[in-house]
Parts: sequence; C-alpha cells; structure tokens
Amino acid sequence: MNLLQRAFRRFDLASALDDASWSTGGNTYFGMGRPSGGEERSSAWDFEAAVRYAYKRNGPVFALMLVRQLVFSEARFQFRQIRNGRPGELFGTAALAPLEAPWTGGTTGKLLSRFIQDGDLNGNGFVTNYNPGRLKRLRPDWVIIVTASEEEPHLAGDAIDGDLIGYGYAPQGSWANPVFLLPEQVAHFAPIPDPEFHFRGMSWLTPVVREITADSAATTHKLKFFENGATPQLVVSYDKEITPENFAKFKAAMDAAHVGVDKAYSTLYLGGGADVTVAGKDLHQLDFKVTQGAGESRLAAAAGVPPSIVGFSEGLAGSSLNAGNYTAARRRFADATMRPLWREAAGALSTLIDVPAGAELWYDERDVAFLREDSKDAADIQGVKSRTIRQLLDSGFEPNSVVAAVEADDFALLKHTGLYSVQLQKPGSLPSQTAPQPTQEP
Repeated sequence: MNLLQRAFRRFDLASALDDASWSTGGNTYFGMGRPSGGEERSSAWDFEAAVRYAYKRNGPVFALMLVRQLVFSEARFQFRQIRNGRPGELFGTAALAPLEAPWTGGTTGKLLSRFIQDGDLNGNGFVTNYNPGRLKRLRPDWVIIVTASEEEPHLAGDAIDGDLIGYGYAPQGSWANPVFLLPEQVAHFAPIPDPEFHFRGMSWLTPVVREITADSAATTHKLKFFENGATPQLVVSYDKEITPENFAKFKAAMDAAHVGVDKAYSTLYLGGGADVTVAGKDLHQLDFKVTQGAGESRLAAAAGVPPSIVGFSEGLAGSSLNAGNYTAARRRFADATMRPLWREAAGALSTLIDVPAGAELWYDERDVAFLREDSKDAADIQGVKSRTIRQLLDSGFEPNSVVAAVEADDFALLKHTGLYSVQLQKPGSLPSQTAPQPTQEP
C-alpha cells in the first residue's frame, strides 16, 4: 500500500468537513472545510452554490466569466526554447497532441474554457491524463488534494515537511471507491492561491459574495417594481368604522384591478373613507442605475475585467470609450489578467506532456484577435530594435554581442571588433597615396 492510499485510509469524510454555512438573500452558502489529516477539500456545496446562484442566475457574473473565457480560450500551446535562462523562439512537436485534441471532439479552446470556468467558480481546475493519450476534466468539488508529513502526520500539509502526495477523485462525491492519482497525473490550475491552504486555489467570487447577493436583490427589486404595477408603494387607510370583512373585500378588489405589470397606470378608484399615501420611491428616485452600476464595477474589479471591456454601464459613460482610455483598459486586461492566467495554465498542463529538454510549455497568443493591437505595438518595438542593431553593427560591434545586448537591454554585453566607420577598416590600414611616376620616353 503506497503513501497515497495510506493517507486516504486515515481520511474520515463524515467527521472532516466543516459544516459552517451562512444564509443571505434567501440563499444558503456553505463554508470551506479543512478535513483532518491535511486533505484540502472544499465542500461540494461551494461549487454548486457558485454555479446555481452566481453563474446561472446573476447577469454581471455570467458576463464577466464569459469575457474571461472567450479571450482565454483563444490561445494555443507551443514549446519555448530556454537559452542561458532567457526565453527563445516558439516551436511545436508531436508531444503537444494531447493538448490539441484532449478528448473526443475536444480542442485546445474547449480545454481552456473548462480550465478557466472551474478556476473562476471553484478556484481550482483539474485535468488528468489517467487514460493514456487522452485528457479528462475532473469536476473540482469531487477532488481532494492529499498532503502528508512523516514527522507530524496529524498536521500533514501544515507540517514543516508537509508535501503534496496526490489527488483523490470520486464522481458524484461518493468516497466509497475513489480513484487515486499521483501529482504527475494531474494538472492543477489554481491562479489565485488560497491563503488558508498550501496547494488549493481560491475563486475570485469568494470576496464578492455579498456584492453578488446585493446585485441579485437589486434585480429582484426591479422585477417586483414592475410586477406590482410599476407604481410607487402605497399606503391605503380606511375609516375606523370599516369592518374587517369589508376591508378584505376592498383589498381583494384593489389588488385584482391594479397589481401586475399588465395593469400598470390604470386609474385608481377609491370608495368612501379610503385615503391613499405614497410611501415608496420609484426607480428614478432611488437612482437605481448608479446603485446597480457601482456594484457591477466592484464585481468587475474582482474579476480583473475593466467595465468598458465587458460593457457595464459605468464603463460606457463619459470618457471611458475614448480611443486612448479603451486601449489602456484593453491592455490592462491583457497584461494583468489574461497573460498571467495563460502562464499558470501552461505551467499546470506541463505536468501531463513530455516537454523537450531546454524548453518549457508556453502559450501562443499570436492568433488571438483581442491582442491584434498588441501585435502592432510589438512590431513597432521590433522595428526600433532592428534600427538599433543596424546602428551598432555599423559602429563596429560584434553581431552576436549586439543581438544579446539588445534582447537583454544591457549594453554592457557589447563587444567591439576594433573596426571603425562605415568601411570598418583598421586605423592606418588604408594604402598610401603616392604621386604617379612620369613615363620615360624610349
């Protein structure tokens, strides 16, 4: 029995999970559980709550995740040469086949879509090569991250010698017969580390659960406003002599005539002794657009997506859509959100394929339409570099040292040939000029 199996034998799922939960907005959310023995696992309800109450029921969250997914899934994978610790050119081999066709009908784009979707909802994305030549996406709430320690087994991953020893996978969350996977069999995508756990990631949705609840409540408020006739809240008072029976009949008649969006703006008729007072505010008085727009911007900040990129109202106002501002927002999204995510995905997936010596698995963004303007900027930079290289070569520096110095941005690497000027002649090497000798007559 190996170390991974022994660790699972010690695992008591029934007593391990932390059942802490909280309710807000009519929805119940379950907290993260740290099982005994060091296994890092989130409750199955965390993933399901994020899917059901955020991704499938909240428009801003869905829009943010969709923008991240659409751009993220456009990249491809290549190998990148590493020379003297510096990156070189991209190249491909047959070893990339599992990433290009991960499963039947699968593509690199579908693989990346699953990776980023699980990463956003759960903080963790898992893919395994358990079946040779094919990859399999593992639903994150059915995975346990197993850690162990020889010196302090009761602390496992928290111990000074604690380390990752494998993963457990149980479809449908049934741990009667789990599948044991070694670290080299699993690509673990966790772009945001969870501060409470050594090997587990955290979803960007976690810090903004209250914002999601508030946005959903605002949407419900808007819906109720229209369902109740698109009119302000009213207080109807009656004379004290009105009997309870007559009050009930009058209320039923009034609701039948005025409640519902199809009865909005109909004339209100009141009987004797009834008095109406406006007690609520309409959406304009509540400044509803500003209230909901501010919440959307906070969600966008957590997702790393500028509001103007996803199309939120606050991102479409004022100077946000000016060419310079939109370009800056697009570049911020590409540089500070997408490229780090691609780097993390490449690092995770490199465990599942044979990476050639002297190279690393890297992402290829050259065909990503969203980054075409970045390609133009890159071409401009290459043009400046080429002119610098030409000038240095004409000044007599060694070609290899010129390229190394320009790429490293370190002119201390330059080495001179000892030749000067355009002709690159050694000093004093020009032939001496002598006066022509007169021709002697025979």
